[in-house]
Amino acid sequence: MAQNPPLARLELSRSGIRNNFQHFRSLLRPETKMLILVKANGYGHGAVPFALEMESLGASYLGVALPGEGVELRKAGIYLPILVLTTGTDDYPEMIRYGLEPGMPDLFALTRLREELRKAGRKDYPVHINIDTGMHRLGFMEREIPALIDFLAESPEIHIEGLYTHLAASDEVQHDEFTLGQIKLYDKLSTQIMQHLPYKPLRHVLNSAGIERFTEYQYDMVRLGIGIYGISAISDPRLKPAAFFRCPILQIKDLLPEDGTIGYGRHGILHDGITRSATLCVGYADGINRHLGCGHASFEVNGQLAPTIGNICMDMCMLDVTGIDCQEGDMVTIFGDKPTAGDLAKVLDTIPYEIFTSVPRRVNRVIID
Repeated sequence: MAQNPPLARLELSRSGIRNNFQHFRSLLRPETKMLILVKANGYGHGAVPFALEMESLGASYLGVALPGEGVELRKAGIYLPILVLTTGTDDYPEMIRYGLEPGMPDLFALTRLREELRKAGRKDYPVHINIDTGMHRLGFMEREIPALIDFLAESPEIHIEGLYTHLAASDEVQHDEFTLGQIKLYDKLSTQIMQHLPYKPLRHVLNSAGIERFTEYQYDMVRLGIGIYGISAISDPRLKPAAFFRCPILQIKDLLPEDGTIGYGRHGILHDGITRSATLCVGYADGINRHLGCGHASFEVNGQLAPTIGNICMDMCMLDVTGIDCQEGDMVTIFGDKPTAGDLAKVLDTIPYEIFTSVPRRVNRVIID
């Protein structure tokens, strides 16, 4: 009985991950805490295995977007503090049960959380206050800070574990004046809040680009997201890919000009000397965007780049491997060090975040080296 071919897999490089962690660690003061963002299934890399690596490396915090993401980590046996950046008020009982720390954007959310804490008989529950300094997505505006201070004075159920803001454009030099303005406003407003607290919360502002470009404003903690996955705002060559998306060749075909076309819609036309194709076991259902077809992108086959032929299918795609020494079962790199996720992002006029998070859970995550 024939064996099934090896499945496509996202290979998490332990050496790359540790390299990136240590690189960012080296930019910070020894006492500065590091929060690692593992939202969106670890930016597509696999939240649980990535979080376990971060725990072993000495991360201080983990960050997720949704309560369910935090619950998944808790059920996997991860005990680091977890900040939940986007909470729904109906999720508070579950968050309290699993000891997740919510980001609080307004008084409505704080009031609902206080109600649940009172029902549970809880005091001093840790939360992080989101201060809006210019992103204008979530958070307390400057004019809302006095009401926040009054609320906290009558809410022993709430303990302000952290005060944070989100930089809107820390990776773009042309907006540096705006970024510095955000930091200045944050410093003013966070100081104003702290003057009314009998304890000192963690202050955290910098994201990955902020750590690289505005290191002097690291405060008590930084939030490391895309940088841990190998993407630098300043194209720092010291960062390494954290993952390699690879899949096997299912079949190789030797082609003649009269064979005509390849794939759906007959968009893969046999011209310009194409005499050999390779069919891969990944398609748009595996995160291979359809716009990468028809030669717009190339994947690495035994050290050489092979362009796509024709349309990307749901579960398969085809490459031109004319002149490349390869056979069925050979592993092809969709992204890693050649091509990089950034290379594919340029083709699609997007960012590496989208490339990473497009890889669905049906693609196996495995840790290598």
